[in-house]
Amino acid sequence: MSDMANARPSPWSEWPLDREIVITRLVDAPRSLVFEAWTDPVQLPAWFGPEGFAIETKAIDIRVGGQWRFDMIAPDGTRYGNRMSFLRLEAPALIEVDHGSDQDQDPSAFRMLLTFDEQANGKTIVTLRQMHPTKARRDETIGFGAFEYGGQTLDKLARHVQARGK
Repeated sequence: MSDMANARPSPWSEWPLDREIVITRLVDAPRSLVFEAWTDPVQLPAWFGPEGFAIETKAIDIRVGGQWRFDMIAPDGTRYGNRMSFLRLEAPALIEVDHGSDQDQDPSAFRMLLTFDEQANGKTIVTLRQMHPTKARRDETIGFGAFEYGGQTLDKLARHVQARGK
């Protein structure tokens, strides 16, 4: 019998890569500070969102089972209602949420997994994974600018925690 016949199936063989968006950022701050910036109801709205966008919180309850309901306000004044439902919080390593528009049963909502990996030099690698319900929805989201906006959001996070760490 060949070695291939005894090999375990690859975990990637069932992973829907065509529905995923992955964004990473190296943040010059300890993992505990970076995680806190995501889980502190005062800090999160202060830095979240792309460049030029403002956040207006309607309700925020950052705990498993809690939600953050907010409007993301574009530079032109357009308001985008958002809702994050917190599914897992494993300090200081992981946050899992469902993120979509501020409506019940949003068919375009996606699962978001954030991981915080502290490096030996005290810096933290933040990895943001979005898993969209369909490839078509993922493609629409990329076309809308999700990758660029996500990168800008993580840049704002980096600036925020670096300023707090000083």
